[in-house]
Amino acid sequence: MSTQPRRRAAALALAAVPFLVLTACTGGGSGSDATAGEDEELTLTALDYYTDEPSHTNMGDRLNACAAEVNATVEHQSVPSNQYNSKVLQQISSRSLPDILMVNNPDLPQFAETGALRPLTELDIDTSAYYESVLNVGKFDDELYGLAPNVNSLVLFYNTTILEEAGIEPPTTWEELRSAAEALTTPERYGFVYSGQAGTEGTWTFIPFLWSNGGSQLELDAPEAVEALDFYTKLALDGFVSTSVVNWTQADAKDQFAAGNAAMMINGPWQIPSLNDTEGLEWASVPIPVPEAGMDVVAPLGGELWTVPVTDPERERRAAHIVECLNSPETQLETALTNNTVPSNREVARQLIEEMPEMQSIVETVSTAYPLTGDSGTKWPIVNEAISVALQSVITGQADPQTAMETAQAAVSK
Repeated sequence: MSTQPRRRAAALALAAVPFLVLTACTGGGSGSDATAGEDEELTLTALDYYTDEPSHTNMGDRLNACAAEVNATVEHQSVPSNQYNSKVLQQISSRSLPDILMVNNPDLPQFAETGALRPLTELDIDTSAYYESVLNVGKFDDELYGLAPNVNSLVLFYNTTILEEAGIEPPTTWEELRSAAEALTTPERYGFVYSGQAGTEGTWTFIPFLWSNGGSQLELDAPEAVEALDFYTKLALDGFVSTSVVNWTQADAKDQFAAGNAAMMINGPWQIPSLNDTEGLEWASVPIPVPEAGMDVVAPLGGELWTVPVTDPERERRAAHIVECLNSPETQLETALTNNTVPSNREVARQLIEEMPEMQSIVETVSTAYPLTGDSGTKWPIVNEAISVALQSVITGQADPQTAMETAQAAVSK
C-alpha cells in the first residue's frame, strides 16, 4: 500500500444511529430481479451492536423491510459493542456467522483476513455511484467486502464571532492554523483544542496531520511523520492548546469549544446537534488545514460496514440484496439528515449539502478521505497504541517528537 495516502484520493469509528423512519428501498444489483419474490421463503440472520432503543427496533424493521423484497425475514440480534468483536471471532471460529454482519470499519481487515466474508464483487452489487474513498473503507487486500451507507470524518470547527472580532479568516494551512491559534489565545481562552486522550479518539484526531503531510502509519519515524507530530504537539507546548488535552475526549474538546474556552477545534459532525443547542454559539467549519496551500486534506473515515459472510449461494444472494437495500439512496439521505453523516453515494451527498449547507466541509473532506486502517491493515491496534503513546509523551514533556516516533516505530515493527 502507498505510504503517502494523500496521493490516493481515496475508531474509533463512530456509530450513526440507525434509521428512524422506513422508506422504500431501491436496488439494481443482486436482489433486484423480477423473480426474487417467487423464491421460497427464507429466514436470514443479522448481527450488529445497536443494542439501545429505539435503534435496535428501527434496524430490525429496516432489515425486514429490505428482506421482504426477496421473500425473506430476518432474525436480528444486537450485541453490546464492547463484546462485539469477541462474539464475531467466536462465530468465525465455529463457522456460525449470521447471513448479514455489521462491521466497525477498523475491524474489517481482522475479519476479512479469515476468509469468512464473501467479496461483494462476487454478488453483483452496484457500487458505481459511491465515492471511491468510501469503497476503500470496505476493502481488504484490494477486494471489496463491506459497504457503508453513511460515513463521517473530522473537520475544523471555529467560533465565527471570535474570529470575526479578531479579523482572522478560517485557516486553511498549517502556518495559518498556528498563526490563528496564537492570535486567538488569551488568558481566558485557548486558540485551539483537540482530543489528545490516550486511545483511538486521540490517535484519530492526529491522523489527518500525519497523512496530509505524506506520512504513513507504518513509517512513524520517517521525516513526514515526525514533522506532523512536531507541528501538532508544539501548539500545546507553546500554550495555544491546553496540555490538558491529554485527558480530553472528543466530547470534552467540544465542551471546551462550546463554552467559549477555545476558538477552534477539530471534531466530527456528530457534535453538530450539541453545538446547535448551545445558546449564543455561532459556529462554522472548514476542512482541516493542510501543510501547504493547494493540498488535499487526507482524514480518516468513520462508519459501519454491512458485509455478507460466507454461507451458501442462495442465502448470500438474498443477504446481498438486503445489504444493497440498506445502502439505498433514500435511506442514505434520510440517515444523513437525521444523524449528520455523509451519504456514500456522490449524488446523494450533493443533495445533503442543498438541505444542510453546514455539512459542506464534511462532504468535501470525505471525497479525499482514507480508511483508518488503509495503510496499517491488521496492524492498526498496534499502530493506534504506538501513536497514542507518542502523542502523550511529547505533550507531557517526556520525549521530543523524533524520539517519540522512533519508539513508536519500534513497537510497530515488532
